[in-house]
Amino acid sequence: MIMRSWLFVPGDSERKLAKVEHTPADLVIIDLEDSVADDRTAIAREMTREYLQAHSERSQPQLWVRVNPMDTDKALADLAAIMPGAPDGIVLPKTDSAADAIRLDHYLSALEVREGIERGRTKILPVATETAQALFTLHSFVGATPRLYGMTWGAEDLSAALGASSNKGPDGTYDDVYRLARSLCLAACKAAQVEAVGSVYTAYRDLDGLRAEALYDRQAGFSGKIAIHPDQVPVINEAFTPSEAEFAHAQRVVDLFAENPGAGTIGFEGKMLDKPHLKQAEYILAMAALAKQRGY
Repeated sequence: MIMRSWLFVPGDSERKLAKVEHTPADLVIIDLEDSVADDRTAIAREMTREYLQAHSERSQPQLWVRVNPMDTDKALADLAAIMPGAPDGIVLPKTDSAADAIRLDHYLSALEVREGIERGRTKILPVATETAQALFTLHSFVGATPRLYGMTWGAEDLSAALGASSNKGPDGTYDDVYRLARSLCLAACKAAQVEAVGSVYTAYRDLDGLRAEALYDRQAGFSGKIAIHPDQVPVINEAFTPSEAEFAHAQRVVDLFAENPGAGTIGFEGKMLDKPHLKQAEYILAMAALAKQRGY
């Protein structure tokens, strides 16, 4: 299932967790990593588990959890604490390669058995570009684990890993290495046939800037984007929902190929269309149907 909007919520904030039930986000990420202070980790784990257990019947939003990186002693403890709540998926930060996702897969298999959860149910979304090494290993995710829902990229932790004082140039756009990270993540997702999820837009009050970046992400091939503030969610949903004009064009393309079975190419509005155009049109119709199903 395609998820357009992913909203981060700190796992130790009762007030923010209480607002989750009313969010239009397709998916909520309850965070046990960066937004939780070290001395509140145990509290966040308990609150997260209790929230998951209290909301066991869920469709929208799905409930995922961002755990701590696999190279820390917190990761397994995070998983052991929250899996009784059967999260829909795990966001895995600061991966160096698919080896981290494979290790997580093994942990999840054991914990699913322990909790009586259907094996393989818990999906994985790595934040795949937060370390310098990760930029050289993105291809390793291709075929790594059937749990892989998709991947997202990050510029904030990557800039820290590179020792950069900023990840943007004087004109306000990302420097080359961060644009490279975005492009490699997108390409790796398509190679692995999983979803590409756009990174956070940190200027949370700048909704016009968010809208422009979200539309740019969608144009490039991303299917959704992560929000760090509730106000960002409607903007992301709108950006990743096809317009009426897009829907009408896509429907006409699909109809043309249906009317001409076996045709490899079809002329339409002065252009030659082939199977990639059909595939893109079908994807737009699927996105539109999803938006309608979710009442957007």
